[in-house]
Amino acid sequence: MTGDIGQGLPRFDLPNLAVRLPVPDIAPWRDGNAGIPGVWTLASAEPGPHLLVSALVHGNEISGALLASRWLREGVRPRRGRLTFLFANLAAFDLFDPADPTASRFVDEDMNRLWSPSALAAGRRSVELERVRALLPVVCQADVLLDLHSMLWPSDPLFLAGTGLEARALGRLIGTPPLVVGDDGHAAGLRMIDHPRFAQEGARGLLLEAGPHWQPETLAQMEVAAARLLRLLGMVEEGAPIAPEDWPAPGRVARVTRTVTAATGSFAFLREYRGGEVIPRRNTLIALDGEAEIRTPHDDCLLVMPSPRVMRGHTAVRLARFEG
Repeated sequence: MTGDIGQGLPRFDLPNLAVRLPVPDIAPWRDGNAGIPGVWTLASAEPGPHLLVSALVHGNEISGALLASRWLREGVRPRRGRLTFLFANLAAFDLFDPADPTASRFVDEDMNRLWSPSALAAGRRSVELERVRALLPVVCQADVLLDLHSMLWPSDPLFLAGTGLEARALGRLIGTPPLVVGDDGHAAGLRMIDHPRFAQEGARGLLLEAGPHWQPETLAQMEVAAARLLRLLGMVEEGAPIAPEDWPAPGRVARVTRTVTAATGSFAFLREYRGGEVIPRRNTLIALDGEAEIRTPHDDCLLVMPSPRVMRGHTAVRLARFEG
């Protein structure tokens, strides 16, 4: 083949970038109370699990910081165990501008690709690497991680559970959102949920992709899921100012069968896809990556968070199969 095989394929515009949420005021919690800026921890006298709720791994994903700061302000405390709130990428958050909300995802590099022991032990330096190194002791103490995120491109909310079977089971029990995806992460590096701590027996890491950036419904989804998790862990005090008690049906689990990483700078989908869409037939052509065809590997193929604008070496889409 010769020429640009992707010529004439659609080039998708960015979705609506309206910021419909206030910029969170994290000043009261910025210094932390655990010896590390941005880390606020609350302990009960009764033993129990250590739940870490992480926000602002990406500096422009403000919904998680709004939830964490409100729960801290309104006095949410654990009935048992320890509850820690983590405001992760403070330097990127400081750059957040509602007039240009996509510009402050990170300062030097994506913080959620830096959690491998080899990357952390290397001598390389960046704003995000130094911050991850500082936060590592907190992450390694957690029994359960809920990492709060939002999405740029249209997609149904979901949990990402990495390779951990226990994490997938926990996400399924939470039930909201009703989809849990097990995957192997990104070629570009490990996420916080992929850190070896959450591969240990009894430790579980969940990444919540709660909905579109900067929208009230995304913040509402985060609170319902986080409140449900607190209840499942037996950590809710009576009368706590959190989302009302709810008992959704268990969610559905899917396992990623192929992570599509863009090999060229001309990756293009054949049409606009939404995350959560199911392609009925195997071998359906969905994208072109230079001259390479990207086809569904099996029937009823779930598209997980397709990114219509993707750089070479980054994840374009994950293809998944439902389990049961």
